[in-house]
Amino acid sequence: MFDFHLHSTVSFDGLSEARDMVQAARERGLKEICFTDHIDHEVNVEKEIMVFDFDEYSSAYDDLEAEGLKIRRGVEYGIKPYNMEEMRRELQKRHFDFVIGSVHFVDEMDVYLAPFWEGRTKESAYLRFMEETLKCVQAHDDFDVLGHLTFICKGRGNPTKELIRCNDYRELTDEILKTLARKGRGMEMNTSGMDRCGDFLPDAEYFKRFKELGGEIVTVGSDAHNTQRVGQYTHQACRILGDIFGYVCTFQNRKPIFHKI
Repeated sequence: MFDFHLHSTVSFDGLSEARDMVQAARERGLKEICFTDHIDHEVNVEKEIMVFDFDEYSSAYDDLEAEGLKIRRGVEYGIKPYNMEEMRRELQKRHFDFVIGSVHFVDEMDVYLAPFWEGRTKESAYLRFMEETLKCVQAHDDFDVLGHLTFICKGRGNPTKELIRCNDYRELTDEILKTLARKGRGMEMNTSGMDRCGDFLPDAEYFKRFKELGGEIVTVGSDAHNTQRVGQYTHQACRILGDIFGYVCTFQNRKPIFHKI
């Protein structure tokens, strides 16, 4: 139904053109999509590599339309405990419908890649990631939903690909979810873990707990970087969230829209 996490070639790691991804979305029966290309600043990488060009972004999306499919314009911003002002400045450069805040870097290393894992056990790596995620959601106010809370599980450098279950770091997890709920921020059910880790990122138990703690806003995204993954498992994710919340959210003009499921 909805896929609110897509990357075209506007992202540094995108592999498919926006128009091709739109066609894939139509073929798979999606009603509404949002392109959410990366802005990620990392001290060990030249800034230009991981930040999209705003002119290229506008050229790719501003006139993009498709009959029967709503197309929204968003961004996935890499949040850190200290980059709030930088984020505010960049979000002022153009209009966005939707902003995902995601934690990709911890201790100035990409948790997706092998160097982060050197000298760490699975437990110490996961604990450090969750600690950093809590600091980020406490510090930031300019995102709409937290992207793929358990992102670290699917990383290329992760030797286990084991999931972080909701009770594994319960105190930290509850603080993350309570902070999101208190700030009126949402959480994304990211489907990209299904064929990498065997479940959603995060899985359904997190969303049940999110609701218990007062969370209301939930979205679904495939995290597709090519046409093959557009809409992948999103219908299933929408049904799961429908069972828990009774709805799934999309966004327009940074405001949630609640779709009864």
